[in-house]
Amino acid sequence: MSALRRPVRPQGLASRLMVGQSIVLLAGAVTVALVAAAVGPPMFHNHLLQTGHPADSPELVHIELAYRNASLTSLGWGLLISVMAAGAVTWVLARLLRRPLTQLTHAARELARGHYGARVTIAGSGTELDTLASAFNVMAARLEGVEDTRRRLLSDLAHELRTPIATLAAYHEGLTDGIIDLGPGTRAVLTEQTVRLTRLADDIEEVSRAEEGRLVMNRQPVAVADLFAAATNALREPYAAMGVQLQVEPSAELAATVDVDRSRIGQVLTNLLSNALRHTPAEGTVFLAAHRDGSEVVLTVRDEGEGIAAAQLPHVFERFYRGDSARNRDRSGSGIGLTISKAIVDAHGGSITAASEGPGHGATFSVSIPAPTRSQGVKHH
Repeated sequence: MSALRRPVRPQGLASRLMVGQSIVLLAGAVTVALVAAAVGPPMFHNHLLQTGHPADSPELVHIELAYRNASLTSLGWGLLISVMAAGAVTWVLARLLRRPLTQLTHAARELARGHYGARVTIAGSGTELDTLASAFNVMAARLEGVEDTRRRLLSDLAHELRTPIATLAAYHEGLTDGIIDLGPGTRAVLTEQTVRLTRLADDIEEVSRAEEGRLVMNRQPVAVADLFAAATNALREPYAAMGVQLQVEPSAELAATVDVDRSRIGQVLTNLLSNALRHTPAEGTVFLAAHRDGSEVVLTVRDEGEGIAAAQLPHVFERFYRGDSARNRDRSGSGIGLTISKAIVDAHGGSITAASEGPGHGATFSVSIPAPTRSQGVKHH
C-alpha cells in the first residue's frame, strides 16, 4: 500500500521528449522488422531460384541465413544510431527550451509573490515562446499598474478621510471638554465636514458603479445648446463669486442633437467646468464650445488657467490623481470627478481627452459623443 501511495515524481522536459522519441523509434523498428521478415525472405528466396539455385541446395540455405543475419545486424545498428541521434537532438532541444521556460516559471513565481516588476527577456527561442513572453510581460505590466493604482487609491482615500475625521474629532473633544461652544460657527464646521464625508462616499460609490457598467441611462435626443445652458446656469454664481467669466462660443453645432442621458452628460459638463474654475485665476475666462468631427459631436471646455504638464496628462482621469501634491485639498475637490466623467462618457460610447501646452497655458477637455443618425434622432431609450 505504501508503494501505491508514493507520489510519482514528475519527469523533466528532456526525459519526456526522450521517452516520446524512443517510443516512436521502437515502434518504427518493430514495424520495419515485421515488414522485412514478412516480405524480404520470400522475395530473396524467389530471386535465388530465378538465378538457377536448386530449391534443396545447401548453398541456398546458407545464403538465406546470411541474408537474415545481415538484415538483423543492419536493423540493430540503425536502431542504435537512431536512438543516439534522438538523444542528441533531445538534449539540444531541451537546452534551448529549458532557459526560456525557466525564466517564465521564475517570473510567474515572482508575480505570485507580489513582485509585479518581474519581466522576462526571451528572444530567438521561437515565435511561440516569443509571443508567450510578450503576452506575459503585458500581463505583468497591467498587474503592476493595477497594484500601483490600488496603493495610490488607498493612500489618497486615507488622506481624504483623515482631514474631516480629525476636524470632527477635535471639535467633539472640544465640545466634551467645554472648550468649544455649540454655536453657529461650530455647527457650520461640523456640517461642512459631514457633508464632505458624505460627498466623498457618494463619489466613490458613483465611480464604482460607472466603472463596473452599472449606471442607469435614460438616453434621449437633446440639443447641445440645452446642455450648455443647463451647465452654465448651474455654475453662474460660483463663477461670478470667483471673478471668472464663462462664455459659450457661438457655432452651428449648438443646434446639433445628441442622443444622451441629459443629467449624466450635464454631470460631466459640470465636473469639467468646476475643475476649470478651480484652476483659473480671477479675471480669467472659461470657454464652452462645440464642433463636429466626422460622425461625432465634440464638446470642449477650455480655460486660461494653470495648465497641465505633459507628464501629468495621461493620469488626469485616474481616481484621486492630483498633479500638484502640495495643492490645497479643499481647493482641488475630491479627485474623482474626472474619473466619473470618463466612465459616463465611455458608457455613451464616446471618449474624453485632455490637452494642454504646459503649465501656464490653460487646458482643454474634449468630450466626443457619437451623433445620432436620422433614424435614431427621434428614438427614446
